[in-house]
Amino acid sequence: MVPNINPNRRGRKNPNAARKALFDPAIFKERFNTIERLFGWEDKFRRLLLRFERLSHLHYAFKTLVYTMINLRHYCSS
Repeated sequence: MVPNINPNRRGRKNPNAARKALFDPAIFKERFNTIERLFGWEDKFRRLLLRFERLSHLHYAFKTLVYTMINLRHYCSS
């Protein structure tokens, strides 16, 4: 994994020159377009959002079902 931290320059008079920059806009864009959008789509399913299941294997089965539905919706509309 590559850390991708956007520097916060507020309140700093002299940014630390010895610290290398960890922010890469290309990684940020890719991460936002894939991971964060998927989490947003996953949040539309209330049963997963509130975690009704006490057993972890049932929760993961519902997650698999949700990901299948998301993929089917994506590929059937194309």
